[in-house]
Amino acid sequence: MIKKVFTIFGRDLKVNLKDMMALFIILFPILLAVGINLFAPGVNDTTVNLAVLEKDRSMGAYYEDFAKVEYFEDAAAVEERVVRRDNIVGILPDGDEYYILSQGNEPEKAVIEYAKLLKMFYELDVQVEDTTAELIDFGKTVPPLKKTLIGGMILMSVILGGMLITLNIVEEKMDNTVSAINLAPISRTAWIFGKSMIGMLLPLVGSYAMVLITGFTYIDFGQLTLLIIASTFISIIAGFIQGLNNDDVMSAVASVKMLMLPMVGSIVGAEIVADKWQWCFWWSPFYWIYKGVDSVLGDTGTWPQTLMYFGIVMGMSILVYLYLAPRIRKGLEQ
Repeated sequence: MIKKVFTIFGRDLKVNLKDMMALFIILFPILLAVGINLFAPGVNDTTVNLAVLEKDRSMGAYYEDFAKVEYFEDAAAVEERVVRRDNIVGILPDGDEYYILSQGNEPEKAVIEYAKLLKMFYELDVQVEDTTAELIDFGKTVPPLKKTLIGGMILMSVILGGMLITLNIVEEKMDNTVSAINLAPISRTAWIFGKSMIGMLLPLVGSYAMVLITGFTYIDFGQLTLLIIASTFISIIAGFIQGLNNDDVMSAVASVKMLMLPMVGSIVGAEIVADKWQWCFWWSPFYWIYKGVDSVLGDTGTWPQTLMYFGIVMGMSILVYLYLAPRIRKGLEQ
């Protein structure tokens, strides 16, 4: 039976690698992770960028403690850099004095005034040790925006896994091979397991790729794996239902995409809604998965907590399966 399961999985994988839509679904989590890594700011990222001359590296070294600094050979290169679309100002010499070179559309207080203060502090030789202020933080070392985006993308990769299952089943229906399993030397159970493998592996591989690319290498991968496995059962059930009840690819994919509504709602509820109203989202398995993934990415998750989330989602998956099992069996007999 195991050999037949992997034969079905291998066949689906070959077909998906040749189909542009399926191939895009497979590569989408990786492409998204690269984009998030490039554009999502870190928790300590500064909004101020400065351009200075190479000969003023000693001054630039002072600024690097408080801003991002880029070095250029001459004033013309600095001017060319300042007029680009992003917010960056230059600090250039004019005889014995220095002046702030700006494009004119930079935020006044956030960029211009900050650059002036840095220049003044440098002239006065003010050091960090000279301050009497005390820095107090809340222990947040993970970029909050990046953590939220990665948590959401992990949930999306789960839905994409269900979408792949749907595509593969619809493709088989178009070839009139689904009904043939009733006569083939393979059990329905083996066929279902074989079709489900691609839907489980994509979220696992995609999630690992996303957390590694974006720098979340310190997390407990055991907890993450357990949460992803629990979440895939919902997407597998949805993939089979939509694949067996649709006869064309576009309508089947559109049906699976409807899962994104409760997914997005669960993320918004977990992040924005007040604690006293969180119970309104308890019905959604995506809510519990997101809560678990968020705690794992924030390095605050514990095994008892993860097992609780796992149990809740598995319980919901079993209830959904018991409700939809007759429709799945009916679809396989058609």
